[in-house]
Amino acid sequence: MVFEMRFRFYAFWLCAICIAMFLMQIFISGFTENFLLDSSAKVELWRFLTSIFLHGDLTHLLYNLLALGLFGSILEKLIGNKNFLLVFFLSGIIAGVASFFFYDSSLGASGAIFGVIGALIIVRPTLPVFVFGLPMPIFIAGILWAGGDIIGVFVPSNVANLAHLAGLAFGLILGFFYRKPSERKNKLIMDEGLINSWEDRYMGIL
Repeated sequence: MVFEMRFRFYAFWLCAICIAMFLMQIFISGFTENFLLDSSAKVELWRFLTSIFLHGDLTHLLYNLLALGLFGSILEKLIGNKNFLLVFFLSGIIAGVASFFFYDSSLGASGAIFGVIGALIIVRPTLPVFVFGLPMPIFIAGILWAGGDIIGVFVPSNVANLAHLAGLAFGLILGFFYRKPSERKNKLIMDEGLINSWEDRYMGIL
């Protein structure tokens, strides 16, 4: 399978849209209520799309911008621009459908981002990432993040954990369509320099 490899920074453009939408949420009265995902989506189907770009507060926005900019740009480089957008939007919509049936209302790009992470886990499972200050392959990180959301399902909060899980699951499925044959024999190899850097920083003698 041949991918279009020209990098167009679509992940960063999506971040810019999230920022623009957040500003409109702040300065336009009733904007959030008109575009978030709630029972109105039975008729106003566009809410499954627009709710992806809304956020509850600045912290929510910043976390999602960091994840989307990082993981989105990596996936975009690996599978091409159009495929990346397909993963992002389809995962976000599927996450929205899950939210629609289990929550009174929801908003945010987290479900779409989890879809991106899911696809990245399949396409490049040994990609090293830092989680809780520890270096690990992204597939291990994905297990930890999924475990946190599974626990979160049973702990009342303002987080749509089922939407995260739905996005992640759909991203995993899509990832199999974009995984190159050469990657299927990929072994678990962590970058030695990355490990040594972490050990020097956190395990050195004070």
